[in-house]
Amino acid sequence: MKLNEDYYLGNDVVSISKSLLGKYLFTCIDGVTTGGYIVETEAYNGIIDKASHSYGNRVTPRTKTMFMQGGIAYVYLCYGIHEMFNIVTSVEGTPHAILIRAVNPTDGIEAMQVRRNMPMFKPTITAGPGSVAKALGISRNINAISLQSDTIWIEDRGLNLTDEQIAIGPRIGVSYAGEDAFLPYRFYVKGNKYVSKPNK
Repeated sequence: MKLNEDYYLGNDVVSISKSLLGKYLFTCIDGVTTGGYIVETEAYNGIIDKASHSYGNRVTPRTKTMFMQGGIAYVYLCYGIHEMFNIVTSVEGTPHAILIRAVNPTDGIEAMQVRRNMPMFKPTITAGPGSVAKALGISRNINAISLQSDTIWIEDRGLNLTDEQIAIGPRIGVSYAGEDAFLPYRFYVKGNKYVSKPNK
C-alpha cells in the first residue's frame, strides 16, 4: 500500500501537497511503528519560492537533499530545537519539498506519548511539524532516506477527502518571504483537532 516512487516525481508540488492529505505516514524506529494520516501540509516551490531553503538555487550541506530525486525524506533542524520532516518531490535537480505540519495519530499512540513526554493524551501530540517529527521518532538520522524503505513510508488507505473538506491558505512562519508568504500553499483538513494552527 506504499505510494510508489512515481507519485513523488511530479513537478506540481502544490498539487502533490494537497493530495497528501488523508494519506498515512508511518515510521518504524527501533522496531516501533507509529503513524497516522496527514491532515496539514505546506508546499515549497523550489528555486523561485522565497520561502524555500533552495530559493535562488541555493545548494548547501543542508539543502543538497532537496536537489535529489523525489521520494525521499528531507529532515532539518529548526531554531536549533525542532526536527522538521519534509517530503522531497520532482526530479533530481528540482528542489521541491512538502512540509508535514500535522498528523491524525492512529498507530503506536503510547509510543508517541513517551517520545513527546505526554502522560495524558492531548491533540497537540502531533500538531505542528516539530511535534509530528518528535512523536514519530523522525530525526536528521533519516535525512535523505527513501520513502520506499521500511523506516519511513506513506500509504494510501483509501481515505479520499473532497475539496469541501480541505482548507487552503498561506503558510505559517514565513513572513521573511515577502509576497511569497501570502501564496496559498498550505492545505489542511477542516475541523481536524490536530491541525497545528488554523488560519484566522
